This record gives sequence, C-alpha cells and structure tokens, in this order.
Amino acid sequence: LKILLIGSGGREHAIAWKINQSPKLEKLFIAPGNAGTESIGTNVEIADTDIEALKNFALVREIDLTIVGPEAPLALGIVDVFVKSGLPIFGPTASASKLESSKSFAKDVMEKWDIPTASHKVFQDSEDANSYLESLNSFPTVLKADGLAAGKGVYICKDQSEAISALEDVMVTKVFGDAGTTLVIEEFLVGWELSVFAFTDGESISDL
Repeated sequence: LKILLIGSGGREHAIAWKINQSPKLEKLFIAPGNAGTESIGTNVEIADTDIEALKNFALVREIDLTIVGPEAPLALGIVDVFVKSGLPIFGPTASASKLESSKSFAKDVMEKWDIPTASHKVFQDSEDANSYLESLNSFPTVLKADGLAAGKGVYICKDQSEAISALEDVMVTKVFGDAGTTLVIEEFLVGWELSVFAFTDGESISDL
C-alpha cells in the first residue's frame, strides 16, 4: 500500500513509526512531516491545510490510503474533498469534526442528547462576557476559545481578575485569531480527566 500521512507533530511521528512496521506498506509519504518522520518515510513539502495540493498529490501518486492526524485539515473538510475525488481516507468529515473544532457546537450536541457536561454559557460579545464574569461569585471558572487553538485555548481562572484577563486575551487581543470569536465560559469540575478512543463508520463503533 502507498500511504499518505497528513501532519507534522509527534502524533504523526508515532503513527508513521507504526505504519512503517506493516508488511503491506509499499511507500509512506508524510505531508509535511518533521525531522523524526524523515527517517521513516518521505516528507512532502505541502502544508497540512493545503487541501487542494494534498488531493492532487494523492491522485498523481495513486495513494491507496490517506490518514489525517491534525484537527485543522479535518475542520477544513479534507475528508469530504478526498471522498468526492474517490480517494480512500481515514478521518471524520467536516461536519463530524465540528465536535472538536467548535466547543459551543459540542456543548449543543451534548445538551441535545442528554450527555452529562459542565454547565456553561456561550458569548459572541466581549462586553456581555465581561458582565457575566463580574456577576460570578464562584471560582475557579473555565474560559475556552470556541475554535481550534493548538491545545492552548483553555484557561482555568482562580479569580475574577484572571478570568477577565483571559477574556481580554481571547476576545479582544485575539491571541487565537478567529478561534476566539466565540467564548465558552463553563463550570469548573473537580475529578479525573479520561479519554476514550473509538473507531466508527457511522453505523457501528469499536473502542480501542
């Protein structure tokens, strides 16, 4: 099999390392890859968000399977584009990826289907968010940039001053760009944080 792996982080390095152990592998390309993946497969100088260039590369190289690591190309609809072009690809569609790329959307889904989640409020206006924070009398509280922020868009604020400073970062200074156009303010929960991973084809599910 000729495999195209999308991404440039440690996650992709680990995936590339495992793929390279398969006896079915003929050729492994990583776009854009990193110094670690360079010794495992062939790095390709295409940004992981350049969906059109990635699609064209996969078509020309007759890639048998594309695997997507990062959230950004998934949110941009790389799976939808590849499927439309008849290219096999592993990853969620843009609509499914919204569960990861929009925290407010994920909250809406959890509320709709009665999935337990921290109580929250969503704001598009910084002044409204500021007024809400000034009315809070229970801390810590959690502020989250709604969009993708490379894992750095969450603030756990121990008092009102920290919360207002975080609000300024996200919605006014825009340290996360458009990811901070919408802000989620939610209840701080105490306990263990666990991750559960599963594969699904939309009809059946298998946990890992």
